[in-house]
Amino acid sequence: MKAIFKYYGPAILWALFIFIMCSIKISNNLSDSPLFFPGFDKIVHSGFFLVMTAFISYGVIRQQSPRTLSYKALLLITIIVIAYGGLIELLQYYIFTWRSGDWNDLFADITGALMGAFSIMLTVKATGYAKK
Repeated sequence: MKAIFKYYGPAILWALFIFIMCSIKISNNLSDSPLFFPGFDKIVHSGFFLVMTAFISYGVIRQQSPRTLSYKALLLITIIVIAYGGLIELLQYYIFTWRSGDWNDLFADITGALMGAFSIMLTVKATGYAKK
């Protein structure tokens, strides 16, 4: 159990943060604020899941003795993050009735997860070339 928190602590805390942020009730006055613009919610969703992909990937990389990440592991991480985004949207639709589960939010979650996977893939490849 201690090893899980050692490597995946940031990812678990981030997943909890996403869950809390996606389940709280937001007032309608917030959308009228000049700080927010149409589509701001989608950017936030993408950012949440990009960071979650990065945190889980970081945990997997730190856990292995040659600090690398296979494409198979990255694909599995991406699927897990997308499934978590789908779960959040289902919870918003069925349980948190004050929130709305939205296909566009799920698309933003998927986009963020894929952007995170692509960023991790590029970073791992770049550090591999730098070591040679």
